[in-house]
Amino acid sequence: METSEYPIDGVLDLHTFHPSDVKDLVPEYIRVCQSKGIYQIRIIHGKGKGVLRRIVHSILDGLPEVESYWQESGGGSWGATIVKLKA
Repeated sequence: METSEYPIDGVLDLHTFHPSDVKDLVPEYIRVCQSKGIYQIRIIHGKGKGVLRRIVHSILDGLPEVESYWQESGGGSWGATIVKLKA
């Protein structure tokens, strides 16, 4: 399996990943963001039926690094989750 470098800029677009990768990807992305001093991130999961959103929220609920999270408000309100990380 070939790995590729993903930019760590505080925005994680899950559309570019296979759903089975999300369980490992989200915690790793959060860990790397914290190590780079990024304490607020945006996870784009899309609208759809909300399955991926529920998976992401379930993962976030179990991570001690997460201070809080909420649905993004505005035009893309159900398509992304904003996550505040502990410093």
